[in-house]
Order: sequence, then structure tokens, then C-alpha cells
Amino acid sequence: MKESLAELERWGADVIFGRAKGFRASMMRLAMSALSGVYRVIVQTRLRIYRKRWRQQHHLGTLVVSVGNLTVGGTGKTPVVELLARTLRDRGRRVAILSRGYKSRRLKEPQNWKSQDGTKFPAEKMPKLVSTGRALLLDSKFAGDEPFMLAKNLDGVAVVVDKDRVKGGRFAVGQLGADTLVLDDGLQYLHLSHGLDIVLVDRSAPFGTGALLPRGTLREPPRNLCRASYILITKCDGTPNDALIHKLRRYNRVAPIIECTHGPRYLEEVFTGERQPLEFLRDKWTAAISGIAVPEGFESSVEKLGARLEIRRRFSDHHRFSRREIDRFMERCIERDMELVVTTEKDAVRFPRPKGITVPIYFLRIEVEILKGHDAWEDLITRLCHPSAPGDPVLRYRDAYA
Repeated sequence: MKESLAELERWGADVIFGRAKGFRASMMRLAMSALSGVYRVIVQTRLRIYRKRWRQQHHLGTLVVSVGNLTVGGTGKTPVVELLARTLRDRGRRVAILSRGYKSRRLKEPQNWKSQDGTKFPAEKMPKLVSTGRALLLDSKFAGDEPFMLAKNLDGVAVVVDKDRVKGGRFAVGQLGADTLVLDDGLQYLHLSHGLDIVLVDRSAPFGTGALLPRGTLREPPRNLCRASYILITKCDGTPNDALIHKLRRYNRVAPIIECTHGPRYLEEVFTGERQPLEFLRDKWTAAISGIAVPEGFESSVEKLGARLEIRRRFSDHHRFSRREIDRFMERCIERDMELVVTTEKDAVRFPRPKGITVPIYFLRIEVEILKGHDAWEDLITRLCHPSAPGDPVLRYRDAYA
């Protein structure tokens, strides 16, 4: 059943991206196009409801900054959240990341937590606490891939998971002492008021497939980019982005634009933690396995580093690998005399240990580097750490920043 659902999900993705051919795929695309019109009306109506204040947003009395995008997956959001949280932490902010924990499993019972007065914190108000900033409390199965990865990489930053980000934020502020909340994938989460919205745009596919869900990968129409406080163009390669910037300015004339690259830094063995320089890949017969939204970018990076990429195994985004799937894949790698296996860091957190590891398994560590817009990035960090400008939206609840 699980494999059938995974196959159906992969086929759905192939339909959206145009990889699936034939009559059935064409009919599905036609039906999806009709549903996209309905989806557009729902999205815009929802925004209008909050804009007109027919439904009230929650204000937690502290700084909230959202990192999100207009498309589904593939913009490199997690490394940006990590960079932002680490920078704010290093500048003295008490940071907590709020995530919905996409595809994470529910706990059988809430975690135990004692308030400062020694009383047990009410179970109905308890979110999933992935990390206090000092201790990692949940694995990727219950935390979700990205929250676990962020908690693992960010000492001194709390990570809280709950579909109700207001509930998670209240816990982070009241119980963990957070004074800065980073709302992971938060552009569309309107129930909690944001001080600033950082919107990511993938250089190679700025508006995804160009169509709204479910026909395409857009969560909102491109014109909704007007809600961005800052725009980050991700996955740049150093070439000019003038044409893209001109297009973005049609929808947002004032938000500072920052250009950054998501570059590989090193290889790390999934089970031993051994690190190797990127040159280690050169001329090696390599197999790639991933369960991410856009595997083509990952595989292209591996090839650009000089690997002889012979096997490509793709699963749906956030796919939780079974031991059987990995054992089959490893057997294939052994039969084809592969020298190593490469996966992504997000996939590595849910990678089961194969029966016998005769081919080493590494993940490719990706980090963000600002290429252009350093002043705008510094302005963003300064606004978050030392808000002082009259009328700045991050100052709405200034007393919380003292």
C-alpha cells in the first residue's frame, strides 16, 4: 500500500512537471487546470479575509520573521532558515524556529515539560519540542526532516513543531524565553502576525511551473510577491540576474533583493560522520539517491563536482525510506561496482542502515553564501536585532525587544 501511494505521488509530480505523457496524463492535466482556477479564488479570498481583518491574526508580543516562498519546495529554504537563525543567535537574540513538521508522525502522548514554577505544563498546550537549544529531544520520524536537521545543526536555537504555529510560538516565548521567532515556511501562515516576510525565489524556476496548484507548483499568484519585505534569489551561479530582477520588480518595487548561492561545502559519511573534501568525488563511479522536490538540481551538483553519476534513484519529496528499499538500492550499487553513494542532508536524517555497508554513503552538505546584496542582508539583521526606525513593522510590540 505504501509503495503504491508513493508511486501515485511520483506520477502526480510527473504530470505536473510534464514528464508524464499519454492520454491519461493529458486528461489529468486538464482536470488540474480547472481546479487551479478554484484554488486561485480560495487563496485570494483567504488573503482578503485577513487583510480586511474579518479574521484576526494573533500577536505574541515578540519579533516574528517569516521565511517562505510562492512555490512548493525546491527553493533552498532550509539552508536560509539555518543561516538566518545562526546569525541572529550570534548577534545575541534568543531564537526559536517554528515549523509545522511536514510528514512527521504524531507522538503517542505529549512530552513532559515542567514550567519554571515546577508545575507540569498542560498537555493540550504542549507542542512537539524538537530541541531546547541545548538538547535534541526528538528524531526525524517525529520531528520531520527539516526541523530535525535544523535542530541538529543549530546549537543554542530552539526548534518547536506544531501545525498550530501560534501554539508553538506561545510555548517558545513563555517556556523557552525566546525573543525572536523564525517562522519556517511561513508566508502562507496568516494566523500568526509576521513582522517581516523573507520570500525566496529560485533563480532557475522563479515561479515554478507557472501554474497554480494543483496543475502547477505555485501556492500563490506571482503578484502576491508584493507581500515580501525582502526577496532572496536563491541558487545563483554568479551570472547576472537583471532579467529576473526586472520581472520581480513588476510585482514588488520596494523590497530589497539579495542574491545568494546554495553551494556544496563538503561530503559527510551518513553513519560515521567522517568528512571528505568535495574533490573526493572527482572521477568516482557514483550512485545518487534522493527524496526531494527537485532532484535534478542535486544530481547536477554531484556531476559538476566531477563524479561519474551512473545510478539515479528518485523518491517523492519527504519519502521515508524503508530498509527493503535501501537494501535493494545498495545491492544494485554493488552489482554495478559503484565506489560511493551520495544523498542529500535532508534525506540522510531518515536513511536506514543497510544490512552490510560495502559501499560508503555520504551526504552533500549545502550552505548559503550571499553573492550580492550584502548591505541589504546586514540591514535585515540589524532591523531584527536592533529595531529603531519609527514606523518599522517589527516595532509593533517594541517592549518585547528590550
